[in-house]
Parts: sequence; C-alpha cells; structure tokens
Amino acid sequence: MTKKEEKKEYVKNGKRLDGRGLEELRPLKIEAGVLSRAEGSCYLEWGQNKIVAAVYGPREALPKHIQNPYKALVNYQYRMATFSVSDRKSPKPGRREIEISKVSGEALEKAIFLERFPNTTIGVFVEILDSNAGTRVAALTAASVALADAGIPMRDMVSAVGVGKAGGEIILDLNKDEEDASDAVDIPIAILPRTEEIVLLQMDGLLTPEEWKKALKLGLKGCKQVYEVQKEALRKKYLEAEKEEAEPNVEATTQGEGE
Repeated sequence: MTKKEEKKEYVKNGKRLDGRGLEELRPLKIEAGVLSRAEGSCYLEWGQNKIVAAVYGPREALPKHIQNPYKALVNYQYRMATFSVSDRKSPKPGRREIEISKVSGEALEKAIFLERFPNTTIGVFVEILDSNAGTRVAALTAASVALADAGIPMRDMVSAVGVGKAGGEIILDLNKDEEDASDAVDIPIAILPRTEEIVLLQMDGLLTPEEWKKALKLGLKGCKQVYEVQKEALRKKYLEAEKEEAEPNVEATTQGEGE
C-alpha cells in the first residue's frame, strides 16, 4: 500500500467517500417499457450507471441447427458504448463483455420457463451508456425488468447487486473508487428473491470465512432492496396503462350523457 493510499479513508465514522452508509445502495431508478419497437424494455440509472435493455422474442431460432426441441435459447448480449468510459472504448466486444454476456445469460435461464418455447430464441440486448462500477449487476437487473415487460413467463425476476470490501470494511454496492482500493474485493451476486436461489456469484479478491458470511448476508439483503424497485417500476407502468385505457371510456360516457 502506498502512502497516498494509506491517507485515503474509504470509510470514516460509518460513512463512505460518497456519504453513503456501509449497507446503502447508490440511488436507483428503473423505468419499464421505454422502447416501442421491442417486445419489452427497461431504462435504469444506478448511481452514475445508465443502461438500456431490450427483449425480442421468443422467435424461431435460426439457423435451424441451433434449435433445441425441448427449450428456448437465451441470447444475452452485454455491450458497453464507446463513450461509456473515460477513455474511448473499442466498439468491438472485448473478452470481458463476452464473459459477462455468458454468465448473465445463464443467470436469466434459471428464471425463465424456457421449456414453454421450444425451437425458439429469446434475444436480450443490454447497452451500457455510462459506467461507474457494478455494470454487470445493473445490466442483469434491467434485463430482468425488460423480460417481465415483454410478458416472458418467469419463476421470478433476477435481482442483482455488488457487495465487497474496501478500506477494511464489508460494504454494499461498490463504486469505482472503492473497486480501486488496494484491499478491494468485488462480489457480483444475483438471486431469485422469493427463494433466495443464487443464479450468479463471482468474486475478485480474497475474504476470510467471517467476512464472506457477512458479505453474503449483505448481498442477499441488497438484492431484495433492488427487487422492490424492480416491482415498483413494473407496477407503475401497468397502472399508467390501465389509466390510459380508462380515459377514453370516461370521455365516451361524458359525450353520451351530453347527447
């Protein structure tokens, strides 16, 4: 650890560099149904992260040799826009994006009733517009809302969060500064909240058994907080849709009474 790092206190008096508590999420905003040309979509802001997710399908899987007669295929694509980071990123998908696409797609497969759609593919496309740590869990959270918005039958939504360590403390939802700490440990975790089944779990760094138990407990708690925001986003969309459908009927009734 350098002298500069020693002077930097990631946690002081129970508060972090950005003013949050140890178990506090960054501000999270989710909006469902933002793209008219997709079957389902979602826009998410999580701290500085800004993400759009779109779902297409189920559609016939082509070419036909990739079809599975027993279940649908999930084609999950995670991409970072060239302007999403401080240094311009290459538009070509890197190894990190390919790896995140694979593990995130597998996480969503645990939630979807794939057996209902044999020989088809469900396309889930996520674009990171602005990035500041935790994009894989934020993207997975947005993708799950987009799937629900598309009406894809699921056992539950997938809710995800990052948990880890910085400045010697176990903390929830690390930001970029905390991810860059000399003792940083980053653990992306995703679950099906009602059963607490873990569908994604990765770890970059080392923890003691006691720290791991504390981090897992905090991660599960954080996922359930995210779950409430996901449900509220879907509830808000469909309440607005019901209101729009009711308004023409009210106008028609009013006109009939006038006649």
